[in-house]
Amino acid sequence: MTRSTTDEAAVPPLPSPKERRRLREAKSLSEEEVAAAVGVTRATVRSWETGRTSPRGRKRALYAKLIAPEPAVKPSVAKPPAVTPEAAAAAVPEAAVPAAPDLPVAPPVPEAPPAAPPADPPPAPAPAPNSDTRSGAEAPAERRVSPAEAFDELYARTAPGLVRQTYLLTGRRALARESVERAFELAWQRWPEVAVDRDPAGWVRAAAYEYAMSPWHRLRRTHRQPDAPPTEPGKRALFDALLDLPPAYRRTLLLYDGVGLDLPETAAETEASTPAAAGRLMTARAAVAERLPELADAAPAEQSALLHDRIGGLARAEHVPVPRPARAVRTGSENKARLWTRAAVAGVALLIAVTGLTLHTAPTHYEQPISPPERVGGVPPRGGPQKLTAQDLKLQKSLSEQLAHGPERLVPRLE
Repeated sequence: MTRSTTDEAAVPPLPSPKERRRLREAKSLSEEEVAAAVGVTRATVRSWETGRTSPRGRKRALYAKLIAPEPAVKPSVAKPPAVTPEAAAAAVPEAAVPAAPDLPVAPPVPEAPPAAPPADPPPAPAPAPNSDTRSGAEAPAERRVSPAEAFDELYARTAPGLVRQTYLLTGRRALARESVERAFELAWQRWPEVAVDRDPAGWVRAAAYEYAMSPWHRLRRTHRQPDAPPTEPGKRALFDALLDLPPAYRRTLLLYDGVGLDLPETAAETEASTPAAAGRLMTARAAVAERLPELADAAPAEQSALLHDRIGGLARAEHVPVPRPARAVRTGSENKARLWTRAAVAGVALLIAVTGLTLHTAPTHYEQPISPPERVGGVPPRGGPQKLTAQDLKLQKSLSEQLAHGPERLVPRLE
């Protein structure tokens, strides 16, 4: 075993990409500081945190040591306060974040009363005469869940609500259903990776949002214009306000006030820093409050709750299409994977056939081209059949009209 292999085996496994970002922010480290400590660029650190690449060798060991979680603190140590949008937005210069109402601060959690001393455990009941009193008896093992069953359970729990969320993100019912089904098909293709993720529902949600917000859908005739807005004035005003927001701001508002994620998770899912996510959230709230008078008059602490209720009511009131059954999604994912595999094999086979035909028909040696004719001694070159003159035409005509007379043929005779 080589030294590099031994070093990689000694490094503990890295957490998931979202967990890497959370651990870095928990230690108050920026991407530039991590990149300088490991010896890479900022783009490389961002690719590690988004899951596109993973560090290797010495850089993997340095990165794992740098973001390693702190040891468990004693109960007497006070828990650090949670990250709030106000604290995160304070890290951004005033010129970078437009003016907006303050975001609500989570109410302080009351301290739990001291636990009462444990009472004496009741005496164990005497075993029955016919009961099994073997000391090594074990409980029956739980039934293992197959990958298909785990996928179906995740699909049944998250797909209907995710379709409604995606509809509020795009304003198109058919595109919302297509995005969710496409995200679950991708999740089934990468199920070994999704099953061990810290938040499988978040993985699927991020994939659905990315597909739904793709700018290429503008080229499709069926998705160029959003669907008809709700008829109720209040819901229509909120619907129009959401669609008028830029995509990044709309997604941040939907994740924080609609889904209920905290600020670091919202920043990680939108691939932005926590201060930038706080700035987008404040700007989006201010833009929505201009359309809804009840939000503008509400206190900052009530704005988040009101938005959560209004967004949830709008999503439940709209009739969005029901996604296909989980089995149909799994079958479609397998069929697409099989189709792409066959297409790749056919493309490789066609490339091999064309290459073989080219090698078979290509010349094996170089043939020098014929040089163009040149004038020698004032005589024009004759590079091929020339135009017949009048004398040549007369001679050709006489030869074709008169038979050529030659000597008589000698025929031997017997005497």
